[in-house]
Amino acid sequence: MSTGLAPALTGYRPMEGSFEAYKREQSRIARRRLYPLTVFYTTYALIITLLGLRSAHPWIGLVFYLAGIPVWSLVEYLFHRYVLHGRFPSSKGIIRRFLHERLDPLHREHHERPFDGWHISGELKDILPLFFLAAPFSFLFPVHTLPALLAGVVQSYVGEEWIHYFLHFGKSRNRYFRHLKRYHLYHHSPRGMENGYGITSGFWDLVFRTQYPKPVRNSLSERDRNGIYVRKKMTRSEASKLLHDRFKKR
Repeated sequence: MSTGLAPALTGYRPMEGSFEAYKREQSRIARRRLYPLTVFYTTYALIITLLGLRSAHPWIGLVFYLAGIPVWSLVEYLFHRYVLHGRFPSSKGIIRRFLHERLDPLHREHHERPFDGWHISGELKDILPLFFLAAPFSFLFPVHTLPALLAGVVQSYVGEEWIHYFLHFGKSRNRYFRHLKRYHLYHHSPRGMENGYGITSGFWDLVFRTQYPKPVRNSLSERDRNGIYVRKKMTRSEASKLLHDRFKKR
């Protein structure tokens, strides 16, 4: 499958040691960064969910909680496209300078070093200020409505962070997971950076017309021209293999 992955994903390698050892170490770093975030937001979501289920309208609470999944999916797409891939020119203003210094390097470094554990996932502090504004505001409404929705949103955020982690480090026989992995890693290529902003789904890329061109989508698919699923020959991600091969040659 020729999808242009190699130039973007083979531009960085560790100075010493094998690539597989480097990747295992970066995987541990990424996981450690995710644990506090996971515990905090999952605990909050569980508490609010239990309160919602014990309210007078548990089914409404469940609906609001589940509605948080598509809400976060849209936020994930918009944030990835317009913030992480946005550009914030430096200026004398405090806010603009802050945005330039904090946001411009944030995602660029992830694209430059896609297996660097320090740039795979976020940290607890990243959206905590927004959470501390949103959580008290949500309680102006009944617990089975906006608080339940926010619980679904933050739990979906946790899920998205882990999915992103596994797209870089995980392996699976699941067909959908393999498709997501190829879809996301192509986004790391020079040809894919301006499209494919969805991480957990390509739905919003379809809605906002940021899908990859059809030939690329076909090459990333596991279907043949007759719509029949075919198994790829490679047992590990193509990107990982390309990185490993290039590392051995140096």
